[in-house]
Amino acid sequence: MERQEIFEKLNEIFIDVLDLDECNLTDDTTADDIEEWDSLSHVQLIVTIEKAFNIKFTSLEIMKWNNVGEMVDSMMERL
Repeated sequence: MERQEIFEKLNEIFIDVLDLDECNLTDDTTADDIEEWDSLSHVQLIVTIEKAFNIKFTSLEIMKWNNVGEMVDSMMERL
């Protein structure tokens, strides 16, 4: 799966889980950039992403991410 395809699917997930009108994720996007992205919704996002892409993240891996780009890097290693 190409990086752009992952971002397109992630945008849909973020819109759905966070109930956004639109979302334009980039490598540099963080929770600080999206008001609705709090600690509770973060857990919901991770669970939804894992199901949608049929992958599992470790807790340590999740804690190391500083932005969406690092999350996508982890995803690409598994896909």
